[in-house]
Amino acid sequence: MKAIVYTEGGGPEVLRLTERPVPRPAPGEVRVRVEVSGVNPTDWKSRTAGPPGGEQVPNQDGAGVIDAVGDGVDPARNGQRVWIWEAAFQRPGGTAQEYVTVPEAQAVPLPDGASFDVGASFPIPAMTAHRALTLLEGGPHRLGPGTLRGRTVLVAGGAGAVGNAAIQLARWSDATVVATVSSPLKAGLATAAGAHHVVDYRAGDAAEAIRRAAPEGVDIVVEVSPGGNAQLDLAVLAPNGVVAYYADNGGPELTLPLREAFFRNLRWNGVLVYTMPAAAKREAIAAITAALTVGALRVGEEAGLPLHRFPLERTADAHAAVEGGAVGKVLIDV
Repeated sequence: MKAIVYTEGGGPEVLRLTERPVPRPAPGEVRVRVEVSGVNPTDWKSRTAGPPGGEQVPNQDGAGVIDAVGDGVDPARNGQRVWIWEAAFQRPGGTAQEYVTVPEAQAVPLPDGASFDVGASFPIPAMTAHRALTLLEGGPHRLGPGTLRGRTVLVAGGAGAVGNAAIQLARWSDATVVATVSSPLKAGLATAAGAHHVVDYRAGDAAEAIRRAAPEGVDIVVEVSPGGNAQLDLAVLAPNGVVAYYADNGGPELTLPLREAFFRNLRWNGVLVYTMPAAAKREAIAAITAALTVGALRVGEEAGLPLHRFPLERTADAHAAVEGGAVGKVLIDV
């Protein structure tokens, strides 16, 4: 089979196309014929650090069809369409190859009507968004219709993959959604995703605009830039609100006025799918599957998430596109 591998850290040029044997699933595993592989920022960041040893196939997310099962796995899973998460986390085989083996829990049934593109676009982004949206004190452990009714969510970077997933999941859960963006183009994408209010933070006083949309304050901030947006978040948070941050785009340091933060019972909570509690992953998988079943997670420009496609042999270009800040979702047709 064809596979993309790297054996040292570096830029996209370390990725190379090779031929390797089709893997056999171990006990408790399934083998998936990969149709589409999704690229996330953590994929190129892991590549720059280099593999732990030997050859590494990149990319955590993907979608395809189970074509073999290991001992202990129900043979009825053969032929099942699935979405894959964390394929390459502490494992040598990611989804940038024609066949991948993963523990069966990491190959989740893809509902009828959900495309491989949807399945490959949302695993890590939607799991990240789900975790962020369920960290509010007294909030739900699992999203779904009505679970965030009466809550206001602020999504920073509403045109990104996590931001898009957060908008769509929050809307599905009946929250009021405000998104911040940096351009009219991105404003259009956040609106297409379903945000009720969109604020271009470069076009005026963002805090004032958010407060107009949410006079009582924001309950949850899904934050891509905790350092850069600390003052904005403080200005718009409601008492007992939470900032769920999943990246450090505004720099590696966060400075807060402690007295104001604890007086208002505010909380900053880091989110990383790979190390979040197993129970939170199970809740996210169940909610994402439910959302996919009813079409609440969509892709494409009409859903605020333009798709950028590359063939397997151009995986290096796909990684470069994500590293360069491509707006939308980068997919690899395997």
